[in-house]
Amino acid sequence: MQLDSLQAQRQFHIRQRVRFMVNQYEVHSVAPDGSEGGLLAFAQQKRLAFKEQVTIYADEAKQQPLLGFKARQRLDLGATYDVTDHAGNPIGLFRKDFAQSLLRSTWHVEQAGLPNVTGQERSMPVALLRRFVDSLSWLPYHFDFVADGQPVFTVVKKWGLRDRYVVEIQHPQIDRRLVIAMAVALDALQGR
Repeated sequence: MQLDSLQAQRQFHIRQRVRFMVNQYEVHSVAPDGSEGGLLAFAQQKRLAFKEQVTIYADEAKQQPLLGFKARQRLDLGATYDVTDHAGNPIGLFRKDFAQSLLRSTWHVEQAGLPNVTGQERSMPVALLRRFVDSLSWLPYHFDFVADGQPVFTVVKKWGLRDRYVVEIQHPQIDRRLVIAMAVALDALQGR
């Protein structure tokens, strides 16, 4: 997929695949009728890695990397993750706000030329239930990412046996690759 075509997308569907020793994610466009469209990207994360790293490819063959994100530190509760393109050039970064995430998960996203973006779980009751009642950790959640009080993008986890997400982008200048990285990270890193 060409970058301008990816940047024109206003919505994505992300679906997790459960595999032994790796987490995999499919990123799909959205068809005009709202259903899942064609595959835009394929992400893979190794489990049990000392330093978190996820590579996002053009397709399932994993021959052409599009982007990736990697933790700067090994074990850090508020780790910063650098998002880079296929050649290693910086796209942006995101980091978890450990203190605020004790009650409601909060992430900060940065991209050059844009104000800082903060994403937080929309519902405090759902956030608390997911944290303090182990049997309810599967509850769907909704993240709103805003900058200067304006919506930038949202990530909604849907009900289902497998993790599925709908990502909607409101800010035209946010790099879709950064949005995809953050959305995949919400699933891959949220429980850490």
